[in-house]
Order: sequence, then C-alpha cells, then structure tokens
Amino acid sequence: MSCWPSARTSLVSLCNRERKTMNRAFSRREFLQASSATAMASAVAMSAWPATSAEAASHAPFRGTLCLFSKPVPQLSWSELAQQAKQAGFDGIDLTVRPEGHVRPERAATDLPKAAAAIRAEGMEVPMISTALVSAADPTAEPILETASKLKIPYVKPGYYFYKLVNVVEERNRAGDSIRGLVELAEKYQIQIGYHNHTKYIGAALWDIAPVMDSVDSRWCGYYFDLGHASVDLGEDGWKVASNLVLPRLKMVGAKDFTWKPRGPHRWHAEPCPMGQGITPWREFLGLLAQSNFHGPISLQQEFTIPGVTDNQGIALSRATVPQVMASAKTNLDYLKSVLREAYQQT
Repeated sequence: MSCWPSARTSLVSLCNRERKTMNRAFSRREFLQASSATAMASAVAMSAWPATSAEAASHAPFRGTLCLFSKPVPQLSWSELAQQAKQAGFDGIDLTVRPEGHVRPERAATDLPKAAAAIRAEGMEVPMISTALVSAADPTAEPILETASKLKIPYVKPGYYFYKLVNVVEERNRAGDSIRGLVELAEKYQIQIGYHNHTKYIGAALWDIAPVMDSVDSRWCGYYFDLGHASVDLGEDGWKVASNLVLPRLKMVGAKDFTWKPRGPHRWHAEPCPMGQGITPWREFLGLLAQSNFHGPISLQQEFTIPGVTDNQGIALSRATVPQVMASAKTNLDYLKSVLREAYQQT
C-alpha cells in the first residue's frame, strides 16, 4: 500500500457538504467518483480515515510496516542492523539520521542512500527516518529531505522544541513558525512530517501543538503518535481524547510501555518497561487504530534499562550486549504483533 500523501482535506470537505445537503452517506463508489484526487491519493485517504462498516467487518490484518527503531543498537552496521531486525521478525527500520545516529545528518546526501540500499538488500523496508531537525534553516534539513524523497522514504520525524516556561504561548508560537517552515520544505520534496508527542517537550499535551498542526497542510504534516508518552502526560483517560484528536491525520505510531515507580516521598516517575508489562492501554488503543483503518508504520522504541546490557536510554552497552538487546526486542515485537492481531482481526 502506498505511503504517499492524500487529498484528504478536499475529500473531507466534499463529504461534509454532501451530508448537509443530502443527509445520507456516500457509498464507497460515489465517494471515489466524487474525488478528483489520483488513485494513489485516494488509497492513502481511505487508509487514514475510519473504515466503512463493510470494511470493518472484513477483519483485515494490519498491513503497515513494523519497524525497529535503530537507536538501541548503534554498534551495528547498516547491513547488520537489517539482518538482526529481520531475524527478530521486523519488517523495516526506523533509521536514525541525527547526531550519534546510524547516519550523521551532515553526511545524509552521501550515506543515507548507502544505508537504505544495505537495508533493502536484506529485504527490509525503510518507511521512516528519525531526525533532529527543528528548522528549515538547518543546513542539513534540505539535503536530508531531498535525499529521503529520492529514496522514496515517505515519513520523517523531526526534532523537539523545549518550553522555557517563561511565556509558553509565545514559545509554542515560535515552535509553530519553525514547524511550518519545515513543512514547506517537506512539501517541496513530497515528504510527510510526523510530529512526535514526547514528554517534556512542546506537543506533549497535544492540545498545545494542535493549532499549529491545523494551520499546515495535512498531506505533508501529521502526528507521530506515542501512546506511552500520551499516557504519562495525559493521565488515565486523557489518551482517549488525544487519540481522537490525532487519528484523522495520523502518520506513524511509536510503541513503548511504562509503569510508575516511586522517587522519594510523595513523588513518582514514569519508568519505561517491556511491552505488556506496564500500564499503557495498548489493547484499547489498537482497537481504535483498527477502527480507523490505520496501516502506517509502527516503530518499536525499546528504551528501558536492562541491567548490565543497556544504559538508561535502552542503548546497548557494547557489541557484546547487542544479542541480548535484540532478543528483548523480539519479545516486545511478539507482544505487539499479538495485540495487533487481536485488534485488527477480531472475530
């Protein structure tokens, strides 16, 4: 299935007008006939919005790419990374193209094609890259996006914006200006930006970044939704509101789990943990994802500590500990696959 952008905005507007004037739902055939989008755009549009009752009843399996986020194993070459991920059962790589990543940003034009070729030679996909880009003025921004476009890598995760907590509205607005600049550059190269909601950064609450997202073209910018971070920042039920907010323009999903641990008297902190061992409501969320007919990339982000094996970011301490990291990644992937099957193929 294509990962390229849709003419979603025009389709939604058309559907709303027809519902108001005719008070009835389009059939799938009418919907497609009414759209002036290309066949590729229509296919992506249908993948991003809730399925019809007939489609929902088909219990189709998840068709997106299950990616290994490459951060935990920086010791591996591009070919080794693909081999190890494939052996663990992944379909693709969420490749780090940032400082200390598998591809250095200043070498993206030269090394990203080599990395993608090495990974694809092992039968693996590269549907997304994770970058540190926060401005179109970054001298590495255009080479990264242009090269990704040439390589048909459709999704890019940008970097993060800090709150200085002096004037949060102005700080959000400045971040918004930078995001819009990146999106303009992404549109130039037909690349989609997925904004990652991450604890401690602008956008963690999602409501703060939503006005910015509404101001840019949904074909080129949407959400890279992280249920783990949303559960930490939004509490027991806030993730449901956040999910409702992001699903119409969801690009990618980050998969991780966490639990609460005490940190001194009357203080708790969120501690990453293996998938299925924490309190992130994966089964409920994936049910919503299946209802929305989402089939984009899901990146497994293994960021928990394994004593003697990884540091506190989940990064392998040495090449000698990489096999243990990958064994853990396989266990987490197996859990993710099981809950995806349950959600997408309910009987």
